[in-house]
Amino acid sequence: MIRYGQQDITQADIDAVVEVLHSVNLTQGPAITRFEESVLAYCGAKHAFAVNSATSALHIACLALGLGEGDWLWTTPNTFVASANCALYCGAKVDFVDIDPRTYNLCPQELEKKLIKAEKEGRLPKVVVPVHLCGQPCDMRAIKSLSDRYGFRIIEDASHAIGGRYRDEPVGNCRYSDITIFSFHPVKIITTAEGGMAVTNDDQLATQLGLLRSHGITRDPELMTKPMDGPWYYQQVALGYNYRMTDIQAALGVSQMTRLSEYVARRHEIAASYNNLLSDLPITLPWQHPDSYSGLHLYVIRLQLDKIKTTHLDVFNYMRSKDIIVNLHYIPIHTQPYYEKMGFKAGDFPEAEKYYQEAISIPMYPTMTDAQQNEVVDVLRAALQQ
Repeated sequence: MIRYGQQDITQADIDAVVEVLHSVNLTQGPAITRFEESVLAYCGAKHAFAVNSATSALHIACLALGLGEGDWLWTTPNTFVASANCALYCGAKVDFVDIDPRTYNLCPQELEKKLIKAEKEGRLPKVVVPVHLCGQPCDMRAIKSLSDRYGFRIIEDASHAIGGRYRDEPVGNCRYSDITIFSFHPVKIITTAEGGMAVTNDDQLATQLGLLRSHGITRDPELMTKPMDGPWYYQQVALGYNYRMTDIQAALGVSQMTRLSEYVARRHEIAASYNNLLSDLPITLPWQHPDSYSGLHLYVIRLQLDKIKTTHLDVFNYMRSKDIIVNLHYIPIHTQPYYEKMGFKAGDFPEAEKYYQEAISIPMYPTMTDAQQNEVVDVLRAALQQ
């Protein structure tokens, strides 16, 4: 069986976790700081906050930016539901911007059109969440330019993109955003089993993220409303959450970070091989923008349905029947029943819907062998000839 994604756990990872298990700190200990510092060193941001999931990171990022009732958050329909749900957790409203048909990311031109209309209607977004689908960065310079003009804040959802680069700078440096979010789910580029992180360069946002991650509690005298009663003293100064990561997870993350560049480079080797092996098939291969170096979390093909006799579903089912566990990323959020109740409907975002009708994520992970890749290609070739 060849899965679309798979974690790589080495003996070094196991040793790092066992070391924490033998220590006195299973949570809220030094491994958290080491993990945060390793990510900051890699991506060049100023502050990092490890949390228990990227969903939690998105939530506290929205709260730190003051998103609340009556506000709007815009994102792409072509993402996991968490990129939109984070707004609903805050009592805000959600809308979407259609995708670029080549990168599959939020389209800056469509964003500008929507902003012009929204400004006239008095419903500009407070936050926009561009999602770096498959690991390819969005056109962040164009989105930041629109942010400067229309006044919205930016959360980069880089759940797929750690290790990637945009305009030859690391994703996560927050040059074009207020906060960047990473995910460390097992099928992502590196893993902490479950986990996420929010990074920022803004000192005030960092204070808020730190409070929101852990119950709104502080031990910093400068954030307290009155003098400390003693060394045991803490204050709850905000309403926060228990979104903390454990030291066990963080230790795994520290170990995985040592191989991040190696993992991404291997993904690029696999992608280059796919590009060559699949070039004669009636499919559209992933297009990489010259300004970006993708993290390549996913390798997504699009079926040219007008050139094959079989269907999208039949190709998908055939590959799975041969133990090639393909997947589809993602079902457009606006077509989910929960969002349809808000008034969204099929036809609202045609490029995202067309993508969904054609896309299949085929296996891509750094420990994938050449033989496994050849098997995927052979099965796909047979599936298209049914």
